[in-house]
Amino acid sequence: MESRNTRDHLLQVGLRHIHSMGYASTGVKEILDDADVPKGSFYHYFASKEAFANAVLTLYVRGENERAEKILRDGKAAPLKRLRRYFEELIAVYGPTAKISGCLIGNLSLEMADHSDSIQSLLHVSFSNWQTGIVSVLQEAIDRGDLAKSNKPLELASFLLNSYEGALLRSKADRSSKPLENFLHFAFNVLLKG
Repeated sequence: MESRNTRDHLLQVGLRHIHSMGYASTGVKEILDDADVPKGSFYHYFASKEAFANAVLTLYVRGENERAEKILRDGKAAPLKRLRRYFEELIAVYGPTAKISGCLIGNLSLEMADHSDSIQSLLHVSFSNWQTGIVSVLQEAIDRGDLAKSNKPLELASFLLNSYEGALLRSKADRSSKPLENFLHFAFNVLLKG
């Protein structure tokens, strides 16, 4: 049990560091110092920094999947209301006023997708699964008549996800919430306005 706790602790510390500073700017020594774990322990659990980053990304994605499941599957509200609430929460958690702004999946896509096949593959799967969750909510909205049957939920989900990630990136560059406000407005008051 102790070994599992050490591994989990390293992942939590690594998640915080990589999310806030990026992969390249995060050193193994910093993680070890912050976690108060000897160097040998790191390499006992992870073959390399890249393998560690994969495990950190997996942890992050698991947490985000839980967030999506909790909000998007809450059947009490209409599907488009749940979808809007979901994106509003993401913006509150990862927008420019957040403790650590930006989405780790988006950040690592920019930083690592061209340099690591294993991380790129995990990013691809993560985006695909994320998109699938949005597709199901859009399909529910179509089935209920909240959106026209002519909508293509897969393409629409892809557009929403890409637009959100782009707005989040732009909000970091501008140090402003305006791009995210524009995303919410056009997504929900124009594009998805039944």
